[in-house]
Amino acid sequence: MASSDHGSTTAPKDVPGSYGLPLVGAVRDRLDFYYFQGQDKYFESRVERYGSTVVRMNVPPGPFMARDPRVVAVLDAKSFPVLFDMDKVEKKDLFTGTYMPSTSLTGGYRVCSYLDPSTHTKVKQLLFSLLLSRKDDVIPTFRSNFSSLLATVEAELAKGGKAEFNKLNDVTSFDFIGEAYFGVRPSATELGKGGPSKAAKWLIWQLHPLVTLGLPMVLEEPLLHTFHLPPFLVKGDYRALYKYFSTVAKQALDTAEGLGLSREEACHNLLFATTFNSYGGLKVLFPGLLANVASGGEKLHERLVAEIRGAVADAGGKVTLAAVERMELAKSVVWESLRLDPPVKFQYGHAKKDLLVESHDAVFQVRKGEMLFGYQPCATKDPRVFGDTAGDFVPDRFLGEEGSKLLQYVYWSNGRETDNPSVDNKQCPGKNFVVLVGRLLLVELFLRYDTFTAEVGKELLGTSVIFTGVTKATSGPGSE
Repeated sequence: MASSDHGSTTAPKDVPGSYGLPLVGAVRDRLDFYYFQGQDKYFESRVERYGSTVVRMNVPPGPFMARDPRVVAVLDAKSFPVLFDMDKVEKKDLFTGTYMPSTSLTGGYRVCSYLDPSTHTKVKQLLFSLLLSRKDDVIPTFRSNFSSLLATVEAELAKGGKAEFNKLNDVTSFDFIGEAYFGVRPSATELGKGGPSKAAKWLIWQLHPLVTLGLPMVLEEPLLHTFHLPPFLVKGDYRALYKYFSTVAKQALDTAEGLGLSREEACHNLLFATTFNSYGGLKVLFPGLLANVASGGEKLHERLVAEIRGAVADAGGKVTLAAVERMELAKSVVWESLRLDPPVKFQYGHAKKDLLVESHDAVFQVRKGEMLFGYQPCATKDPRVFGDTAGDFVPDRFLGEEGSKLLQYVYWSNGRETDNPSVDNKQCPGKNFVVLVGRLLLVELFLRYDTFTAEVGKELLGTSVIFTGVTKATSGPGSE
């Protein structure tokens, strides 16, 4: 097990590390995190300094947004899952970590992501109900939206030799999510084409303490990392988004009333789950997945083409859920991308009681009330689990019996990939949906193309991808 309150034969140690001087230490560490070291090096250097993957440190944003930046960080595959144990940690108000955005950004409600499982049952049941009711719409909706995206890619390549995937994905994913969940594309409503920009602005108002825009430090520090941006500046954007959801989600809101939720509270939760969790996740997932597949080159593309077109041909030329489930390599590729670049990198939990946390090398004492924190890439790139290739993209890592044993160490969904979300945990209710749409992106690509090339870079929330070339399919269903 990843952690234990009892039964360990190893004498528990005090957690090593340092918080530095009050205020000064937290600000210095914040500057390291954003400007002098960067995220990965920030955590790796402290593991190295203290010789431990369980270590005390400060995490951003610190003063003056976070009341207390001090955490016990769990930074290996063995210690990290203590954050999933609801008997040991409380999750209230911890979705974004040591600070919480104003509830003015969510209609005055504390939405599901900020609730502990002890109080989120009705809302999570609503989300499960929504996903179940729309399950048959996901594949056709995805295909219609993303085939249009790829047609635009081809047009832009023909015109200028390059096509920016991220910009196209921001628009397409927003329409896809709205249509998949509620049957109506946002761009076909009063919201028009402004939905993605309104959503992005609202997301930044919640996440700005944890990002850098690449501006000079003297501008970013006071603007983004010291005080909350005033919610009234996005009030109009949020109102427009809310109007869309209140109009198109009537069936889901009826379900919510049956569960004992008010329509208003349910609508704010549907907006958050759709826009922050789902749309925000696809803004990160799809570019990261494409970048990894581009890096795999023609040999990987040939294997994916053979698997995807073969499964579709066996299904009578149709993309069905059963056909997609047979695409084992495609599924491994999606899991590997989620392992390397999880959409949500930080997890948090307050210790409900005194407990023991076990790393690969030692057992540590954590006191009731202390904040536990995990930087997921440290855990999911743990060389003690994934070996010398822990930091590399290995497309077939999860194939076969040995590969499937590693799935328990894939944590992107705020739980193990081998576990399932329920009302009793904080695992992402859309876990299976995300893995499905990741595969559907590969299906759409490789039914249409034999191979593609792309330039890969970085942007605000993750990876940027620019298509530089596509080779149209020469055989199979995609060549018709």
